[in-house]
Amino acid sequence: MADRLAPSTRHQYKHNGQVVYEWDQTFSEVNIYVPVPPGVRGKQLFVDITTSHLRFGIKPNPPYLDVRRGGVVVNDLAGGVKPSECYWTLEDGVLHVALTKLEEGEPWHSALAGHALDPATQQADQQRLMLERFQVEHPGFDFSQATFNGQVPNPRTFMRGLDGPGGQPEEGEGEAA
Repeated sequence: MADRLAPSTRHQYKHNGQVVYEWDQTFSEVNIYVPVPPGVRGKQLFVDITTSHLRFGIKPNPPYLDVRRGGVVVNDLAGGVKPSECYWTLEDGVLHVALTKLEEGEPWHSALAGHALDPATQQADQQRLMLERFQVEHPGFDFSQATFNGQVPNPRTFMRGLDGPGGQPEEGEGEAA
């Protein structure tokens, strides 16, 4: 059932009418897809992933993505990631970079800072992530046709403080004295 809530389309970032990259997200990952020139093999690529920055290109050329102005990174990741849990592959001429979110459930409004989605698309993504969270927490139910009325809550923070009955942490939980 969880696959029914998987992204059905990829968001596109275009420049001068040409797709530069596509991306999608799940509750715990952001995936970036970049077409590479024909004939490029994986061993010719370099990909560097840090907590807040993605840099890649074809050896020995300058990075395709690593925009800096005055030594300051311009196109940074739109959210934090866990570099040790991220990976990349090259398949059918597309570089796929899988990024594990630092804050599981946090909706990203873009893959790279400054490339934000329109508000309606952001809201639709946030709703899908909220439903994906419900699906993970309640695997016996099908939330694929559920909808929200009004503003969709943040999937990472919604009702996280209500750990036990009455909103209080259950016995043995909470801060140590």
